[in-house]
Amino acid sequence: MHFVYIIHSTIDGSYYIGESSNVSQRLLLHNSKELNIGKSRLKMPWELFFVLETENRTVALKIEKHIKRMKSRKYIQDLKKYPEIGQKLLKKYS
Repeated sequence: MHFVYIIHSTIDGSYYIGESSNVSQRLLLHNSKELNIGKSRLKMPWELFFVLETENRTVALKIEKHIKRMKSRKYIQDLKKYPEIGQKLLKKYS
């Protein structure tokens, strides 16, 4: 089991899209001052915004890439608002 996840910065409102087999552990890493390096450290704290369960990592990576390619805040917000979008992505990339 693998997941595509989107986290939201409570500091500047930005989003981060990723994939993981353990979303809760990954969120802890994003919010860890010791382990989080780079620009995303300045955007902490992060909160979980959206999670989509996939059958395997390959599908998760394809969906992650699709969402990133959209480059749209509205699309990201619609993923949460309209669950059928996630289901269509699962169907398309499975």
